[in-house]
Amino acid sequence: MIILIMGASHAGKTVLAQKMLEKYKYPYFSIDHLKMGLIRSGNTDLTPEDDEELTGYLWPVVREMIKTAVENKQNLIVEGCYIPYDWRKDFDEQYIQSIRFICLAMSDAYIETHYEDIKGHASDVEVRQDDSYCTVEQLKKDNHQVVEGFQKCGENITFIDDDYEKVIRTVLAEIER
Repeated sequence: MIILIMGASHAGKTVLAQKMLEKYKYPYFSIDHLKMGLIRSGNTDLTPEDDEELTGYLWPVVREMIKTAVENKQNLIVEGCYIPYDWRKDFDEQYIQSIRFICLAMSDAYIETHYEDIKGHASDVEVRQDDSYCTVEQLKKDNHQVVEGFQKCGENITFIDDDYEKVIRTVLAEIER
């Protein structure tokens, strides 16, 4: 099984991937690591701020890695922001059957009432070098964009609206079904 985890910045993608790794022993792949490897190695002139261009640049590589894992009957968790809204168009049904898509999004109310917690957990799995861009308004904007884009393409959104840990437990339980 391939598990694709998408969501806005700070929504908990990496934390969820880490929990899945620990629970199911599936390896996980961070698209951010691929991004930084390509940027730091000089294989692209793109920068970490070039989000739209990075999706177009990274997705073809990630897509083919997913296909290879499916063909080899391997489990893999792929997490990151660089999954296009219309990702399904790139896979035949034989692949789609092996892919589970999870999109995490926080409600405005959750962001407003839990902002300090969100910031406090930002480096739970990986250390964020610069988190100064993370404001209540930026989080809301990013979450709205993710929700609108994926809903237009018919994807389900897992909303974090009250109890983050409960939402994560529910997602983990659903994987077992």
